[in-house]
Amino acid sequence: MEGLLHCLCAKYVWYAKGDTIIEEGNKVYDFGIMLSGHGRAIKRDRVILISLLKKGSEIGVILAASLEHKSPVTVQAEDDVLVLQIPFERVLARCEKACPGHDRLLRNYISIVAEKGLVLHERIDCLLRPTIWEKILTYLQRIACEQQKRTFTIPMNRNAMAEYLNVERSALSRELSYMKRDGIIDYHKNTFRLI
Repeated sequence: MEGLLHCLCAKYVWYAKGDTIIEEGNKVYDFGIMLSGHGRAIKRDRVILISLLKKGSEIGVILAASLEHKSPVTVQAEDDVLVLQIPFERVLARCEKACPGHDRLLRNYISIVAEKGLVLHERIDCLLRPTIWEKILTYLQRIACEQQKRTFTIPMNRNAMAEYLNVERSALSRELSYMKRDGIIDYHKNTFRLI
């Protein structure tokens, strides 16, 4: 692993709480892996949550592979964060030592890009629903399916959920109350049950 990281010219970068990891509108040449801490990707014009980041999350994977595009989002550290940054060009370059780790990294990178595409498709599926009720139910059904449970915990608070679904927090709370009243869901804080 150390030899591969050296070959890739990887570096460890610390970010303090509130620091910007990627600025909206900038080009991205390195992708990162969050080794500790939490972050979030947002749209700045109206704070819209794009994704929550935690240990193991990849940062800038798609952007680093598309050098002509500027970042459509800002990535911020929510607490102190350590990121392993790897120049994308080094991933594509053939290793002089023909190390097997390099080929495996490239295969893993392609797999991660494909996974990110599927996650974006799931998010779009929620956002395209015409009503807030349908957006909420689509999101909750997806999380229940992922966790394979009827009672499950969502990975965000009410504010983040409203940002993720691109709805007003008060409208989200109102619809959740209606859904609970009508016996569609039950919930307490971030734990939900589909009835």
